[in-house]
Amino acid sequence: MKILIDMNLSPDWVAVFERYNITAIHWFSIGNPRDKDSVIMEWATINGYIVFTQDLDFGSLLAATGVDTPSVIQVRTQDILPTSIENLVISALNQFESLLESGALVTIDKAQSRVRILPIRRG
Repeated sequence: MKILIDMNLSPDWVAVFERYNITAIHWFSIGNPRDKDSVIMEWATINGYIVFTQDLDFGSLLAATGVDTPSVIQVRTQDILPTSIENLVISALNQFESLLESGALVTIDKAQSRVRILPIRRG
């Protein structure tokens, strides 16, 4: 599993993921911080990464385009620091690993984690 961390999340997440033997990279180290979400999504797809973000626009992009990659993990908590939600995130990754590898949108909050299989079909 390879995780691409969006600009709205701390670079400290790289070390967290690496402690669990998960390859991770923060967008600032490979791209322009002002790049559009579509650029980040394209890079993640080409390079086989899962996008980790707090930005709801990624889920909207998945729904609007109907693509089946990249997988996206959205954090929906007030405190997005690793010290606060590391266990939630790692638990969700373990729970939904196979779905993330094949294409999914995982939403994580304090109460529960939810998953939608890609592509997202409009009702």
